[in-house]
Amino acid sequence: MTTVSLRMQTSKLVLAVALATGTAMVAGHIAPGEAQAQRAKSKKKKKKGDENAAQYSDEWRAVFVPLNEGLSAEGGDPAAYRPQIEQLVGLTQSGDEKLQTGQLIYNAGLASFNLAQTDEAKTAAQAERLRGMELMIESGKAPIAATGQYNYIAYQLASVAGQHEKSREYLKTAVGLGFTGGQSQADLKLALAQTYFRTEEYKQGLAVMDEAFATAAAAGEPLSDELYAYAFSVAFNNGIVPEVYDYAVERARFHPSEDNWTNAINVVRRFNDYDDQPTLDLLRLSRAAGVMNDKQNYIIYVETADARRLPQEVRDVIEEGYANGAIERSDTYVADQLRIASGRIASDRADLPALEADARASGASLATVRAAGNAFLSYGEYTKAAEFYEKTLGLPGVDAGEALTRLGIAQIGMEDYAAAQETFAKVTGPRMPIAKVWSGFALYESGGDAPGATSEDSSPSLEDLMNAS
Repeated sequence: MTTVSLRMQTSKLVLAVALATGTAMVAGHIAPGEAQAQRAKSKKKKKKGDENAAQYSDEWRAVFVPLNEGLSAEGGDPAAYRPQIEQLVGLTQSGDEKLQTGQLIYNAGLASFNLAQTDEAKTAAQAERLRGMELMIESGKAPIAATGQYNYIAYQLASVAGQHEKSREYLKTAVGLGFTGGQSQADLKLALAQTYFRTEEYKQGLAVMDEAFATAAAAGEPLSDELYAYAFSVAFNNGIVPEVYDYAVERARFHPSEDNWTNAINVVRRFNDYDDQPTLDLLRLSRAAGVMNDKQNYIIYVETADARRLPQEVRDVIEEGYANGAIERSDTYVADQLRIASGRIASDRADLPALEADARASGASLATVRAAGNAFLSYGEYTKAAEFYEKTLGLPGVDAGEALTRLGIAQIGMEDYAAAQETFAKVTGPRMPIAKVWSGFALYESGGDAPGATSEDSSPSLEDLMNAS
């Protein structure tokens, strides 16, 4: 199984086009040749009623034949024949004439490009090639087998000329005609997406990238971290939500690494101004994913969890930070919070049976039931936590986003990953991004990987992408 070779640059939206270096996408000239020249000269021999007869006017032939011979001669300079070329264009009317004139102009442009000494001259030559190719397509006389290739060449030439909307239409036509040029369908869809990015139609381009993802996945082909990084960077640099969360999560799930999971969590924090409780649930994911590696995150975790409300969880977080070296034992604030948490755990545990009974009572208040859910979640008693979060969902005034998020977290703790994903899918509003990353983690934990997923990572970090934006 081979990796999908979607060619791209992740730092800039630059389409790699072979024509930019002058590489011909067809074998040398598209030469009319002797057979085609004879076809033009033999028009008079065709019967008037023959619908297949080539349509060339005498005036057109009088200019075309000597012009073609001159341009085909060894050492012929297309610049010397420019007046005759323009004269021929003015005489070109029928589909047959457009095909032959287009071939001649395309070849003249190719010869001019090979002779060009300056960038300006090369640009003009590429424009001439595009003009010729467009005439050939417009003619409606090109061989059916070649029409897809002609449209693809026109797409490339239009891209080089910066005519991205035009290039997009040519590429769509080429793909619709079944042309691949040895590329995968995913490659072609990515190329199409880039035409949207070049015109700043990012949502449309990302939708086409999603098609490329689906095409490759359906073929059982692995998708590279580079591809996910590219889609993520487009969405991130242009503030495209909620797609940016989806790409961040897919990267982390299919190419799990500390950087990718950290980016997935941090991008949610980057695009949302959360208060303590939503932030706490994101930091809980950092712990669950094993990417709590920053002292500041540990400090925020301790503050939001609150040693007086969730003492066991606060103590566990601080001891984890000490163990991995993220927190210095000399930090007086952290040491003070550890002292408070440690002193409250015994009494807090002793209160749990009464809290549980009160929360189960038929007339229990929302505050009581929510407190029970939060307490049991912090102690890792996930079944009881899930019971109480489910109960809060039937009470007036509940923050459904918080209750559903924490119910999903409890279900992950119970290793009921399918239920967790169903729960997270119900989250709407401000907490939806939090639910997305937790849902991705649930799928990852369940073993729902992509084909060929790898833990290797060489992608740019969130900071790199922010600096590049």
